[in-house]
Amino acid sequence: MLPKYDVLTQEQVEIIHNESIKILEEIGMDFEYPPALEVFRAEGLKVEGNRVHFTREFIEGKVKLAPSEFTLHARNPEHNLVCGGENIIYMPGYGAPFVQLADGTRRKSTIQDFDNIVKLAGASKNLHMTGGTVAEPQDIPDEIRHMKMIYSSIKNSDKCFMGSAEGQERAEDSIEMAALLFGGKDVIKERPVLISLINSLTPLKYDERMLGAMMAYARAGQAVVIASLVMAGSTGPAALVGTLALQNAEVLAGIALAQSINPGTPVVYGSTSALSDMRSGSLSIGSPETALFISASAQIARFYGVPSRSGGALNDAKIVDAQAGYESMMTLMAASVTGINFVLHTAGILQYYMAISYEKFMMDDEMAGMLLHYMKGFNFDEDGLAFDAIAKVGPGGHFLTQKHTRKNHKKEFRSPQLSDRSAFDAWSKEKLDTNQRAHKQWQEVLANYVPPALDEAIDKKLLDFIAQRS
Repeated sequence: MLPKYDVLTQEQVEIIHNESIKILEEIGMDFEYPPALEVFRAEGLKVEGNRVHFTREFIEGKVKLAPSEFTLHARNPEHNLVCGGENIIYMPGYGAPFVQLADGTRRKSTIQDFDNIVKLAGASKNLHMTGGTVAEPQDIPDEIRHMKMIYSSIKNSDKCFMGSAEGQERAEDSIEMAALLFGGKDVIKERPVLISLINSLTPLKYDERMLGAMMAYARAGQAVVIASLVMAGSTGPAALVGTLALQNAEVLAGIALAQSINPGTPVVYGSTSALSDMRSGSLSIGSPETALFISASAQIARFYGVPSRSGGALNDAKIVDAQAGYESMMTLMAASVTGINFVLHTAGILQYYMAISYEKFMMDDEMAGMLLHYMKGFNFDEDGLAFDAIAKVGPGGHFLTQKHTRKNHKKEFRSPQLSDRSAFDAWSKEKLDTNQRAHKQWQEVLANYVPPALDEAIDKKLLDFIAQRS
């Protein structure tokens, strides 16, 4: 892996840390969930109504309990993932209520879309896990939607997946289904298999739904991404450093709660902070400021010794066009080269999380492959230096027929999956643009994908559980 690119000095990171501590001590945070308030009272913190005032010693002591890296276990052990250190985990978009179609129209997403995205992620060589709510299936009743999504993630891929964050009950359903798959709650408590996305309610608040889910996962020994989405200019100050300090305060408070419930709970420092566009008032995630928030958050997480999370191929585009491409590459590259470990929204997302597109999924998957190759850097062994081949060819020759070329080109060069490198005359026979090639590609992937076999007895237990909970 290449060295990580830093956007802050060590002194600046410490300034942000101290400002966040000042916020937590002097202003405090609201926790709208009595069980969480009881945890803080038991720790000796000052609690007034829903407001908790933290101390520097408490925050810094609790954060030290979080592991610097941890392993997420998959149904297929070949797909186990180490989160933290030099590792990067790419996964699809999350939470989109609409599907953007190739003809420029959009419709509500369905369980079939969810299945399809899980299969595309399962087939991908560049996406490491299938993610969570890859498309919000609005044709499924809300009360069982979370279980249907988890079942689809289990059935259609053997990669790691995410649990529901929609409150304590749905988190516990996720844990029960994971326990059925992996052999019991005792097993998964020692070998975490789920990771879930817990978001603060900016500014300076956590609600009952997120706290209930976080506490359930922490008690069960499962991993949680604790994230803050500060919209600079609306839910946060119109100042980038102030936004980072506010985000950091919220994430630190969440990490401290998780460690108070179960010391050593695997946590990921999450950033989704972005801008409020001052002309439209809407969230803007395809901006250079978002890329800066991503980059700084990777560095801040390293300061605390915990893994980091950010968005990936983020953009504000309404359709799959040049804007979607250039904004997405900017934010995905920022996440990749600055050391983010857990990259949500790597593939498919459009218009600040509102829609997912099959065509953009394939384009983003191509970008992910390009960046994984880029981050490998250079090979400095004997083959990489290639002195003998250069000497053999000498001045004025060529390397096309050399044994060294046949031996090395496949490992040194990345062959594109989607991009077209043919000559103009060859391209002119069909004249397919990137959208058209992507449309053709995702259909071919789904037509040829065979989901990994799931033990019939486990499959039945999962379906019976869903039926009973329904």
